[in-house]
Amino acid sequence: MSEIIILFLGAISAGLLGSLTGLGGGVIIIPLLTLGFGVPMHYAIGASLISVIGTSSGAAVAFVKEGFTNMRIGMFLEIATTAGAIVGALVSGMLNPNTIGIIFASILLLTVILNLKGKPDHQEPLVKGSLEKKLKLYGTFPDKGVLKSYSARNTVPGFLMMMFAGAMSGLLGIGSGALKVLAMDNMMKLPFKVSTTTSNFMIGVTAVASALIYFQRGEIIPVIVAPVLIGVVIGSFIGSKTLMVSKTKKLKVFFAIVITILSIYMMYNGINKSFR
Repeated sequence: MSEIIILFLGAISAGLLGSLTGLGGGVIIIPLLTLGFGVPMHYAIGASLISVIGTSSGAAVAFVKEGFTNMRIGMFLEIATTAGAIVGALVSGMLNPNTIGIIFASILLLTVILNLKGKPDHQEPLVKGSLEKKLKLYGTFPDKGVLKSYSARNTVPGFLMMMFAGAMSGLLGIGSGALKVLAMDNMMKLPFKVSTTTSNFMIGVTAVASALIYFQRGEIIPVIVAPVLIGVVIGSFIGSKTLMVSKTKKLKVFFAIVITILSIYMMYNGINKSFR
C-alpha cells in the first residue's frame, strides 16, 4: 500500500513537471518506474502510454472548442503517427530493455534541446494549385479577437517526420509532442498556437494505437497504471494553473537541467544493463 501511495505522489510530480516544461509526464514516469521502483521497462512504457492518453484528452477538448486545433490537419497527420506508433510498439517487444533505455535517453536529450529553442511563429498564405490546397490543409485561428488565416507547407517532409514521432511514441511510451511540434512548426510552417494544440490533440490518438499492442501483450498492469494515471492527471492540472503565474523561461531552463541529468543516468543504466 505504501508503495502505491509513493508511486501516486511521484506521478503527481511527473504530471506537474511535464506540464510546466511542455515535455509531458511520460519523460518522468519512465525513469520513475524503472529506476525508482524497479518496474520492468515494457510495463513502465505501458503505464506511461495510458497516462499520455489521459492527460492529452482533457486539454484537447478545450483547445478544439477555442478554435486553435486544426482537426483536418491533425487527422491527416494521424495516418502517419498511428502507423509509426504501431511499428514502434511492435519493435519495442523485440528490443532488449537496456537498448530501449539508451534510445529513451537519447530522444529525451533531443527533446530538451528542441524545447529550449525559440519557437518560430509562421503564418503562410495558401498557394493555389498546391498539395496543401488539394488536401485542404489550411484554416483560421483566433488571435486577440481577430481570425487569422494560414496554410501548411512541405506536407511530405512533415508527414515523414510525423511517422518518426509516432514510432518513438510507440517504442518509448512518450507523447513525442516536441517532435510533432518540430514537424508542424519548422517543416510545415504552421502558426505556433495551431501546431501545439493540434499536436496535443494527436498525442492521445497516437498513444491509443500503441497502447492496444502493449495491452495485448499483457504489459499494462492495472496496479501500476491506476495510481500513475490519476497522479499524472492531477499533476498536469496543477501544472497548468501554476504555469499561468510562473516565469516559464526560468522554469524550463531549470527542469531542462534536471531532465538532462536524468537522461544521462538512464543512458548509464542502459549501457550497464541495469534495466529489466
